[in-house]
Amino acid sequence: MPGRIFCVQGVGVKKVKKFFLIFLLFAFAAYGQLLTDSRDGKKYKTVVIGEQTWMAENLNYDASGSKCYDDNPSNCDTYGRLYNWETANKSCPKGWHLPSNAEWDKLSRFADGTNGTSSPYESKTAGKFLKATRGWNSYQGKSGNGMDDFGFAALPGGYGYSDGYFNDGGEDGNWWSASDDDASFADGRGMSYNYDYVRWSDSDKHGFFFSVRCVKD
Repeated sequence: MPGRIFCVQGVGVKKVKKFFLIFLLFAFAAYGQLLTDSRDGKKYKTVVIGEQTWMAENLNYDASGSKCYDDNPSNCDTYGRLYNWETANKSCPKGWHLPSNAEWDKLSRFADGTNGTSSPYESKTAGKFLKATRGWNSYQGKSGNGMDDFGFAALPGGYGYSDGYFNDGGEDGNWWSASDDDASFADGRGMSYNYDYVRWSDSDKHGFFFSVRCVKD
């Protein structure tokens, strides 16, 4: 009938449209804009999580001091590259940087909904919410995938050694932080297919190759 406004559960059509528009704007803001690395033209999804903007994929910039898992280029396409700590610190695109312990802590606390000041912070549950919904191996018949509630889409890129050895692809994801302890060791974060933790590690800067996630300046 002309001039008649239909309602959905008592809500006018105009209000429904307004609510839907707000929802779309929120969803767009949450997932962020596409980042183009001017150095090589590669494009990365980004995501807003709390007050931080993260890359939603592992970095795949071919720098000296980086390698593909198993030296297989297809693994770089899937997981991004693995970096030693020194290279990781200078490989994020302009306007982005390697996250500090405090920034990793903030991500984990937002994901698991807890408060606190301990650092480096190990969360018992954040991995469940940050791991991708596919790509993780199963453990004892149980899927190792996460819920990916925030669009972080963490993947199990494994890690490498300076001597050319690789381990835990499909099972663990390991990421550097910018925080170091001394000339030899720096801090990182890890997730695994067989538990929901986001764990902390103190690892050899020169001996290990980990994935990199960049956070916006």
